[in-house]
Amino acid sequence: MSCLQTRTQLSESQELRDRGRSQKMIQTNAKIFGMEGDPDLQFLLKGGDLLKVRSSSWKKTRFFKLQEDCKTMWHESKKLFKTNQTFSLDNISAVRVGRQSEGLKKNTEEQVECRCFTIVFKGRRKNLDLIASSDEEAKRWVSSLQKLVSTMNSLNQMQKTEHWLYTCLKKADKDKDDKLSQSEMKNFMRIINIEVDDVYTEMLFQKCDKSKSGFLSGKEIEHFYDLLTHRQEIDVIYGEYAKTTGFMSAENLVEFLMKEQREKASLVNALKIIEGCEPDENAKSKKLLSKDGFLMFLHQQDAMILNSGHKDLYQDMSRPLSHYFISSSHNTYLLEDQLKGPSSTEAYVKALLKGCRCVELDCWDGPDDEPIIYHGYTLTSKILFKDVIAAIKEYAFKTSDYPVILSLENHCSVEQQKTMAHHMSSILGSALLTSPLGDTMPTDFPSPEELRGRVLIKGKRLNKLEVSFAEEAAAGEDTDVTEEDESGSDNENDEEPKERKKKKLKLAKELSDMVVYCKSVHFNGFEDAKKNLSFYEMSSYKEGKAVKLAEESANAFIHHNVEKLSRIYPAGSRADSSNYSPVPLWNAGCQIVALNFQTHCSDMDVNQGRFLVNGKSGYILKPAFMRDPRTEFDPITLTRGDWLQHKTMHIMVISAQQLPKVNDKKSSIVDPLVKVQVYGVPADVAEKQTNAIENNGFNPSWNENFQFDVYVPELAVVRFVIEDHDSTSNNEFIAQYTIPFSSLNMGYRHVPLLNKNGDVLPSAGLFVHIMVEDAE
Repeated sequence: MSCLQTRTQLSESQELRDRGRSQKMIQTNAKIFGMEGDPDLQFLLKGGDLLKVRSSSWKKTRFFKLQEDCKTMWHESKKLFKTNQTFSLDNISAVRVGRQSEGLKKNTEEQVECRCFTIVFKGRRKNLDLIASSDEEAKRWVSSLQKLVSTMNSLNQMQKTEHWLYTCLKKADKDKDDKLSQSEMKNFMRIINIEVDDVYTEMLFQKCDKSKSGFLSGKEIEHFYDLLTHRQEIDVIYGEYAKTTGFMSAENLVEFLMKEQREKASLVNALKIIEGCEPDENAKSKKLLSKDGFLMFLHQQDAMILNSGHKDLYQDMSRPLSHYFISSSHNTYLLEDQLKGPSSTEAYVKALLKGCRCVELDCWDGPDDEPIIYHGYTLTSKILFKDVIAAIKEYAFKTSDYPVILSLENHCSVEQQKTMAHHMSSILGSALLTSPLGDTMPTDFPSPEELRGRVLIKGKRLNKLEVSFAEEAAAGEDTDVTEEDESGSDNENDEEPKERKKKKLKLAKELSDMVVYCKSVHFNGFEDAKKNLSFYEMSSYKEGKAVKLAEESANAFIHHNVEKLSRIYPAGSRADSSNYSPVPLWNAGCQIVALNFQTHCSDMDVNQGRFLVNGKSGYILKPAFMRDPRTEFDPITLTRGDWLQHKTMHIMVISAQQLPKVNDKKSSIVDPLVKVQVYGVPADVAEKQTNAIENNGFNPSWNENFQFDVYVPELAVVRFVIEDHDSTSNNEFIAQYTIPFSSLNMGYRHVPLLNKNGDVLPSAGLFVHIMVEDAE
């Protein structure tokens, strides 16, 4: 046999082995996902050609294929030094069929509508616009991707951990022989975010290498997996209550739920938990809960830190609109900064899907008699007003049924204002509120429940609402200043040139008449507002002016906000789209505290946490003492009243699991620490932190106790933030979770963790013990 034949046979043999290992990996992952033999999974694994669209002139065929981990999509790239590109299905926000994206609408023809689809990513990654070769193929790609993304999102914590560790093991197995050498074990530990020395690696390796073969395989790798995922804190808790031959009986579980978790529990509840969480059929048949079943129960959504009774809609939604905090966005059209960043309808989609209920439209005259939206007098890109209204129509009520407020900053001519009115009327249809509810002049706001599914316009109006019941008003000059100066503050930090501000705005009657419950007016002080303004007349305040009012006249501001709406917006100096803290403004009862939703920061985390509950409806009922027109509540002085409900919160930060790396370098291992922060009235604001754990982001353990005094719990928000400690520079953000104080579950609880974009980290978690007591 020639050397060439030998090399050919060896190459073919290697190819067969690689194919076999690849198939085995696919089968293992499909089993974890519960998708063995699934035709949609097989379709994605086979892959196919799709036309990638970037512009009208850049449309190129690329091959897309799901990789063996059943989680990563690969597609070829023709870029120099870059042979392929990948993205994780975890990063997909949605798969949209048809020409829904801005890119496809702009760069493709209507005849390819049914062949188009868009992959929308979480965070700031650009959409991926694609065209299939046929209508049927497009449907197959969309349905298969949606199915797999949905399946991954529904995996329980143990399945996510198993898949993640299995994938990491395969990465560490450099020679692809399904075995782990000692050096490969150390490499694997680095991949999963643990740095260990050679002595510890050798000790762990010897403990698992039962066959003394010098490598781990089969059952030995399973034993290694068990050692890695073993949690001593769970052993201790479980051992305390597993009093029935080493297992938990239903009675033992009831005792745990009542004593530790402070929950009302019965044998019926306990038996349901055992039936749903116990993986061992033998134990389940005996009505017993094993340690694995107990851990699975602690990972259930209803058993985590968020009170399950607060997850869905639970508040009274029949109060006047002014009695609610309303999730609100500033300059919603921007994806990045305020000076030269892109404007996009996708920014509205993202905000609405996050539960935002008040979005801003900065309207200017555009070419071809079509109004446009952009940040005036800047280099931000421009989008059509009608495209924004169409996007709002499509996505306004996907996340929440409750009313959406369109805050118009109107700089348009009368003619283009008429066009704006026409577009809103024709596109939004019956959803657009154009007259008060009922047959008589209202004296108070309707409720979110009464306004369900409706769109309200906030803007200038030619006359009082009362006048429209009696007479017709002709188009005329609006004597108010522009909206961005409604608070009566000085021109500091405003973007518009001063000479522009002096020009009064002509207002079209067609647009004016669409303003019903949110008429924009100038603010001349609380006394003037009380005497001269109707309930529906509201002002917008620059953050500096609003914070000053909240600090110096908090009680007056709270009284004002019982009957009227207030909108707060960021200072013009925030050209980078940074945010301000919404907390002092909520403390003053302000409903519409508008933030830059595109900027991910602690202020946005707190906002997301505030609106996490009540079905993510975007409406949170203010405490009773902030809805009472006679209230004496002042968040600064905290005089005695119903609002003072002094609580002591005890938090034990126990451990974390599978924290992500802050960068992708294999050698970069995090040194995590946990900060527990309380936001609320000034007396409640506090922060405490653990020590840092060196070189362990996989399963760090702290077991540190903290105590907090909370005086006004109904306004308090708790934030858990994990950082990578750095002694020479600022710590780096790893993950966080923010939750209203009143929505905390007590006892031993897992805390889901969110990345900097506010999206859930699939495998990561924090484990804590919480107890809240009345202070003596």
